[in-house]
Amino acid sequence: MKLFLSKIREVLHAILPIVAIVLLLHATLTPLTALQLQRFLLGAFCITAGLSIFLHGIDFSVSMIGKSMGRTFSKTANLILLAGAGLALGFIISIAEPDLHILAGQVERLTAGTVERWSIILVVSLGIAALLALGLIRIVRNIVLHKLLIGLYAVVFILALNASDEFLAIAFDASGATTGAMTVPFIMAIALGVTLLRKDNLAANTEGFGLIGVVSVGPILAILLMDRIAGGSITPPDAPIDTLKTTSLLSPFLEKIPIVAAEVLLALLPITLIFLLMQRYSFRLSRRNISWILYGLLLTYIGLFLFLLGAQAGFMDIGRTIGFRVAALENKQYLLATGFVFGLVTVLAEPAVHVLTHQIEEVTEGAVTRNAVKIVLSIGIGTAIVLAMVRIIYPAIQLWHILLPGYLFALTLTIFVPKMFVGIAFDSGGVASGPMTATFILSFVQGAASATAGDNLISNSFGMIALVAMTPIIAVQVLGLVYKLRAERNNGNGIQNNSEKE
Repeated sequence: MKLFLSKIREVLHAILPIVAIVLLLHATLTPLTALQLQRFLLGAFCITAGLSIFLHGIDFSVSMIGKSMGRTFSKTANLILLAGAGLALGFIISIAEPDLHILAGQVERLTAGTVERWSIILVVSLGIAALLALGLIRIVRNIVLHKLLIGLYAVVFILALNASDEFLAIAFDASGATTGAMTVPFIMAIALGVTLLRKDNLAANTEGFGLIGVVSVGPILAILLMDRIAGGSITPPDAPIDTLKTTSLLSPFLEKIPIVAAEVLLALLPITLIFLLMQRYSFRLSRRNISWILYGLLLTYIGLFLFLLGAQAGFMDIGRTIGFRVAALENKQYLLATGFVFGLVTVLAEPAVHVLTHQIEEVTEGAVTRNAVKIVLSIGIGTAIVLAMVRIIYPAIQLWHILLPGYLFALTLTIFVPKMFVGIAFDSGGVASGPMTATFILSFVQGAASATAGDNLISNSFGMIALVAMTPIIAVQVLGLVYKLRAERNNGNGIQNNSEKE
């Protein structure tokens, strides 16, 4: 019970700042109707309950299955078997990622069905699968992380040269959206098991870092290849109208219940079948552990259902409405300020960010404090959302104008930063873009984009998650560089003090 209450507190820390800002905007810049507020609050309640149950459930199901997989992997050094398992597991776990379902639904809505949501989900899952297999091989074969990342992003930039603006934005957004609450604990558990194949003890503590960063490249490559194969541009639909379609509070929720229930069942069925199959031939877990895992899978289903129901039926519509109305104001400074504040509070509220800051403080033995990391991440992600707003205000600024120099700078830093920080930094890019980013803030950006007429609706509606995923990579590596310089200075002072004593 205490564990579940802690999950509720984590989720409330993520949701309440968003609710507070919406209420403040309602009282000042963007008054909402009573029905809109009621839907938003009902959606927020469903998301809070759903995400709490979901996070509680994956502790008993997905995390335990991932750890069992990791232990199984640690017993074999067969690269073919390891790669095959990575392909299968990466595909299965990605399909169940709630943030990916949210993004794919947004893509389908904004493209008026031209790009179907399940085509995005399947293509992205294939990308995750391929790069998870490659990442596991990297750990076993001791391939230097920064060299692999530079090579992968070189391929990304080559493919991006001829990519359409719409698919480029969707590709980088998919990268951040896929490393969410379902994927991250599963991948980290597998990484821990695979590092045990390494004979050096240091690797067991550090080589697991970076696997999420490698996996995050998969969706980018997959979507860009999809663009190259499918070809053609997307004709944007008319901008969404800022009105309610119905006058009933519950009708959007009732309409979504059977759809969401079936989608969640389809998403969780593969991982359940894989667990039952592995239990029969490999895991050999006790009946008690099996019962806990099945119980956790049930909770995961209920939580994911409530989360997606609240997000699709009530939460995101209000985000789009507020974004539309703030962007429609004559003074565009309000749009920039609102975006920056959303970025500040969202990153501080994301549960995964708290895990990341603890991790950095621990591995640096306190040389880089949690508060320093939080401040840097807050400013960085607030700036990322401001850049997304700037793209909307000034359509001539394209996404690659920001991403290209940003990633070139990030990849250049990998050469000079301590290798442990490289892994943590690229992992943190996916960690920072959590449930609140994929739901409310993405909807806010899309609403703001729809308030500006033109052919850039789709490209401007996406790309925000990409910017949010990029800034932590730079921020954490800069902290790593500071840590390195501080360590060198302390060592120099120590040598000098010793020479003075002599």
